[in-house]
Amino acid sequence: MGGYRDADYFRGSLCCQLILFFIWLPSFQDVTAQETHADRRRISSLVELAKEPTSGESGLFDPIEISPAVIPKFPYPTESFPPMYPFYPTFPTRYEPVLTGKCPVNFSHSDISNILDKTAFDCSGPLANLVGNVICCPQFSSLIHIFQGFFSMKSDNLVLPKEVADHCFSDIINILASRGANSTIPTLCSIKSSNFTGGLCPVKDDFTFEKIVNTSKLLEACNTVDPLKECCRPVCQPAIMDATLQISGRQMMVNNNENMAGEVNHTDYLNDCKGVVYSYLSKKLSFEAANTAYRILSACKVNKVCPLTFKEPSEVINACRNVAAPSPSCCSSLNTYIAGIQKQMLITNKQAIICATLFGSILRGGGVMTNIYELCDVDLKDFSIQAFGQQGCLLRSLPGDVIFDNSSGVGFTCDLSDNIAAPWPSSSSMTSLSLCAPEMSLPALPTSQTLKNIGSHSSEVRLFVLIFSFFIFSTLLY
Repeated sequence: MGGYRDADYFRGSLCCQLILFFIWLPSFQDVTAQETHADRRRISSLVELAKEPTSGESGLFDPIEISPAVIPKFPYPTESFPPMYPFYPTFPTRYEPVLTGKCPVNFSHSDISNILDKTAFDCSGPLANLVGNVICCPQFSSLIHIFQGFFSMKSDNLVLPKEVADHCFSDIINILASRGANSTIPTLCSIKSSNFTGGLCPVKDDFTFEKIVNTSKLLEACNTVDPLKECCRPVCQPAIMDATLQISGRQMMVNNNENMAGEVNHTDYLNDCKGVVYSYLSKKLSFEAANTAYRILSACKVNKVCPLTFKEPSEVINACRNVAAPSPSCCSSLNTYIAGIQKQMLITNKQAIICATLFGSILRGGGVMTNIYELCDVDLKDFSIQAFGQQGCLLRSLPGDVIFDNSSGVGFTCDLSDNIAAPWPSSSSMTSLSLCAPEMSLPALPTSQTLKNIGSHSSEVRLFVLIFSFFIFSTLLY
């Protein structure tokens, strides 16, 4: 009898468990549906814009207001890169450079030779004129900072003597040209041999620098620069500026609110001291860390300004001033004008947003109130150089390099994830544009393509956990 009672008890217990399970199941499905909906909201937040950075941050960048729909949508990290547009069929010819013999630096040292190679590649021949603002000049500027630190590595100095600076600068340009770079880089990037000397900066040696500057704070801020946060939530940039003000003797004047506006060469003075700060960082950081940091800082700078030149668009204004619907004459005039812009240079997707907004503001100032970008199907890509088959090419806003492919040669990788309409400004003013997204709120991206359809598998896992917890709960009840 005891055995039958045990069996009845077991069947009754199992029956209760099943009844409870089926009662619980609908509520579980509701929870799953809600979680899936929440995931969609999180993914959509990738293209939402944050508010203007708080005080202390906004002063570093000119604010701009723009619709979230215009922000480029970056693909998942595991997706294949966009196609490369070749510029040279083969790598440029190399030859042995003729050096002055008066620069006391071993250019064959692996670190210096590697960064010279990288710079020559990024400034390859005629391509340098097309990518100078975004790729070539940022890398050349980084080379100058790193070379200055390398030269001073075995001494207490942070700068080069003027006579030596001229010889070293000449050797660098000759070496770059011998490796396929454009020989006009100094003019293209507005960099001279005097950038090596520290100019008017009163501090030019390690001992004095370390006595004035909190170097631990400086190195910590710039040792690892976050490419996604630095431009909108800067850490390294303020540290460099603080050190610059301190060694220039201007920090006390700034704290005392003294007027420096009338001082001669004030900007040059600070730029000279900023070069000394870069030299100190180059001595203390690895060459790779320094180059990465300098390129990210350059990206922050170039991506907040439109590098294109806009001539007076009087013909576009006259043809489009009173249109309210698609107009052949207006669109023809607009397309002709933009075709001239497309011959200037390669720009990044963020620069394209600013350029489109800037040009639209110029048109609005001339009386064009209608969104003619929408009427004439103008995309962001239309503001950059057009590649094969009239495909616009925009570079990503993160630091990029010229690349080499065995099959197609030397070229550059385009960002094809932002094929969206150009933004039409809400006014003729450019005082409220902001491209800073809420980095801290971005959801984690899938780590592989196979995770994109994870929904059913994830539900199975949650169902298994629910069933397991249910039986644990039942055991405790009985």
